[in-house]
Amino acid sequence: MPTTRDYYEVLSVERTADADEIKRAYRRLAMKHHPDRNPDDADAEAAFKECAEAYEVLSDQAKRQKYDQFGHDAFRGAGSAAHDFSRMNVDDIFSMFNDIFGGGGLNGRGGARGQRVVRGYDLETEVSLSLKDILTGAEREVEFTRLDVCETCTGSGAKAGTKPETCQTCAGQGKVQQQGLGGMFRMVVACPACRGRGKIVKEKCETCRGKGRVSKKRTLTVKIPAGVSDGQAVRVQGEGEPPPPEASPTGAGVRGDLHVVVRVEEHDLFEREGDHLLLEMPISFTQAALGAEVDVPTLQEHTTLSIPKATQFGAMFKVPGQGLPNLRSGRRGDLVVIIKIETPKKLTSKQAELLREFAKTEDKHVNPESHGFFKKIADLLGG
Repeated sequence: MPTTRDYYEVLSVERTADADEIKRAYRRLAMKHHPDRNPDDADAEAAFKECAEAYEVLSDQAKRQKYDQFGHDAFRGAGSAAHDFSRMNVDDIFSMFNDIFGGGGLNGRGGARGQRVVRGYDLETEVSLSLKDILTGAEREVEFTRLDVCETCTGSGAKAGTKPETCQTCAGQGKVQQQGLGGMFRMVVACPACRGRGKIVKEKCETCRGKGRVSKKRTLTVKIPAGVSDGQAVRVQGEGEPPPPEASPTGAGVRGDLHVVVRVEEHDLFEREGDHLLLEMPISFTQAALGAEVDVPTLQEHTTLSIPKATQFGAMFKVPGQGLPNLRSGRRGDLVVIIKIETPKKLTSKQAELLREFAKTEDKHVNPESHGFFKKIADLLGG
């Protein structure tokens, strides 16, 4: 049965998420729950189908509008636009979204015009950077897991000394026709018997258990350019997976890519706004009234800022060229200093006396001194 969970909850995105965010979320979850990575795990396969169902609706603008308005009721009944993914083979689901994972297509890298190039799936991982890293650029070592061709069987999935046999269900074609929901259409999907390979493995390879692929950890160093923003990705060409076994058992073709998504850490002092940095700078009310030269921190050093007389709370001053570099041009943004005027919590008697004298010149009423005020109250009450 189709999922009853909220599709946005399934993909762990906000209802305001744009198409790219939805695509990234689906790609990450689909790769996480893919049964090849979770063999014999029914929960993983269910999660894989659930996120595919959610993406199938939220990636289509018309379906998403209907879902936002009517929820799951928008797709119930015969002739519905949504598929029942719980009845589909996991490879059928992947075949519907090959564009997301970089699946095989025409005119791919290294292919002549009109020649079909088989391409592996893209992968995604994340790195965390500070604002200082964004300022200068950085190198990060990333570790990730990918499916690679099994070295024992060279991708065939068959035990040593044996060979896969032609699938009788699809006659070696790897695809069969399947009737769609409600019987209103037919679609060609991967053969459920051989999972699109066209071959059946009778005696399975002990290393990969007949899948032709094994999970391997890989570590590499990635250069992150200066000026990158939170959520942007650095593409490392050819570090994804080889073509899937149903398309190329030996892995011949083009590997997918690795997308390294940048997450920018929050800073204690600075807030980022594009290429600019914002800094809330506390000063005293005397500095604001009389003007002063104040020491302002930047990402690399300190600089001096002139505060003019009569500066008001919330006033903004620009320090040119002390922001972050633009990813394309390298030109640095500005540091914007926002003035916050602090009121002293403790005053000496001398300071209090001077302020009372100042208040008189303003013709402003201020609280009387505590001792004299309460003494007068006591006198009025007779003791």
